[in-house]
Amino acid sequence: MPLFPSVIASAMSFSTSPALCPTLPAVASVSQYRVEIIPNDQGNRTTPSCVAFTDTMRFIGDAARNQAALNPVNTVFDVKRLIGRKFTDSSVQKDMKFWPFKVTNDSANKPVIAVNYKGVEKRFSPEELSSMILIKMKEISEYYLGKKIKDAVVTVPAHFNDSQRQATKDAGKIAGLNVLRILVEPTAAAVAYGLDQKLIGSSASEKVVLIFDLGGGTFDVSLLRIEKDKFEVLATAGDTHLGGEDFDNRLLNHFVEEFKRKHGKDISTNAKSLRRLKNECEKAKRILSNIPMTTIDIDSLYEGIDYSGNITRARFEDLNVDLFTNCISIMEKCLKDAEMDKSRVHDVVLVGGSTRIPRVQQLLQEYFDGKELCKSINPDEAVAYGAAIQAAVLSGARNNIIRDIVLLDVTPLSLGVQKLGKAMSTIILRNTTFPTSKKREYYTARDYQDSMCFRVYEGERTRSTDNNLLGKITLHGLPSALRREVKVMVTFGIDANGVLHVTAECEKAGVKTAATITNDKGRLTKNEIERMIQEAEIYRAEDEEFRKKIKAMNKYEDYVYNMRSVVRAVCNLNASTKKNAENVIKEAIQWVDANRRAEVEEYNSRMRKLKAFFSSVIPSNAGIRIEEVD
Repeated sequence: MPLFPSVIASAMSFSTSPALCPTLPAVASVSQYRVEIIPNDQGNRTTPSCVAFTDTMRFIGDAARNQAALNPVNTVFDVKRLIGRKFTDSSVQKDMKFWPFKVTNDSANKPVIAVNYKGVEKRFSPEELSSMILIKMKEISEYYLGKKIKDAVVTVPAHFNDSQRQATKDAGKIAGLNVLRILVEPTAAAVAYGLDQKLIGSSASEKVVLIFDLGGGTFDVSLLRIEKDKFEVLATAGDTHLGGEDFDNRLLNHFVEEFKRKHGKDISTNAKSLRRLKNECEKAKRILSNIPMTTIDIDSLYEGIDYSGNITRARFEDLNVDLFTNCISIMEKCLKDAEMDKSRVHDVVLVGGSTRIPRVQQLLQEYFDGKELCKSINPDEAVAYGAAIQAAVLSGARNNIIRDIVLLDVTPLSLGVQKLGKAMSTIILRNTTFPTSKKREYYTARDYQDSMCFRVYEGERTRSTDNNLLGKITLHGLPSALRREVKVMVTFGIDANGVLHVTAECEKAGVKTAATITNDKGRLTKNEIERMIQEAEIYRAEDEEFRKKIKAMNKYEDYVYNMRSVVRAVCNLNASTKKNAENVIKEAIQWVDANRRAEVEEYNSRMRKLKAFFSSVIPSNAGIRIEEVD
């Protein structure tokens, strides 16, 4: 029995998927002696971040992925690339060209996904869809642990901005989880590495480790210094829009163009054909990591045309050469920001399913002058593994593997305020280790100015409005004076949870104001979150009711066919009784075929009647046991 059943680590690290989804969350728990990845209801250790809607029910995870080719426009994936973004973001507009599902915008310029569910159009926010996946992971954990789960550590890419992190926390809230910590994925993977290498608690000398995390939708690289129980992030860099999904799309475009050349037809407007082709592209990508060439064969891909195409590893690498090169450029930037020479890096740790691509590994080795890459931790599970350790630490647990781990992370983006002329005045530079506190002086811009408003932004652009607005703070009660004669000290403080606290103070006037910046702009309101929580419960109840119907139908149908076999096998039935029994069975089969959506009680009622009938005609020594539907 796990030692800490009330806390889970749901690593929404979204590694490369085996088929459709570029996101594979994993969930882990900590026992007295080890960290364990919890398998889902299919026995898989990762679950596709995929949600599907049909005329009868909602599917999440493997079930959603498995029916995607038949129901592409109502099967949603890749939500990680939408959460916390604006509809007008260039990345969202670019991705929409590849998604079979419909994305529109709401009045606040936030993306919403429109699907058809039970014959009615439903619109879901990315937070709602993410919460559905979190609920699935929560249910997997509760079934395994045998207890209700309330607290969790959820991971995000290191380069998620404040809006994306806050939106992820909102998704956790909708899912009924108390998110103890939003942990960045490379740092979580570093903890897993430290445990694997037995560095935690050891007296070994410090190690400088580079975490190269290339997943399905995002890319992160972090440089850390590990010493005993201390994990200090020196620098981080990344791209929240670079990963296995992009490699799949390059292959998809290649085969769409080839199909057009061979057959003179454009399949890009047919969602089902495109979905089937993309599934095969993803499979081909994985195969090419092991052999130099593979073939795609799809029967009746478009307008009855069978399609067959070859792809070599060399061609795949050529299609993605700029993306692979960009990964190395981002890694170089990380090393440069940390002022670290590559010769001082002890280990390069591979995290994320896309690091299995041979060309990616080759470029890495070449950059590090032939250095052997660290592959000792599972790239798909490392983030969940490390997050589980952090969850245990936050729960106050200590045992053979859980110690007082210190995680010193860095700010992914610069933080500052807007100056006159909408210029960005940076107070905390990106890659600054937190907890931290920085101060900067500002002066009044007008004569007799009695207040100053500081608009807080995050980002690297020179013009503040090109960056991400987090919030604002206003200091009132300034003394009457000419411009630039009144000084205000602005202090930015980031706590251990990465939360920004801003203080503005005028010593001359003895006035001070402070605020915790939570970036309410673009976030869900309290009422919206409450509504989504209620709707989540309704959907869960509907899903449970549908599962009961399916279970009842299957038991009834199994029983009918079982009795057909028994009737045929029993030799001492007279002809009239046997014919009557066969007619009853035939009628039962016809009824279940025509009534797939019958209620549970109707199945139970018919089961009782069948039981009574066959009990009267089948000899007791036939060894038949008739079970009621639950």
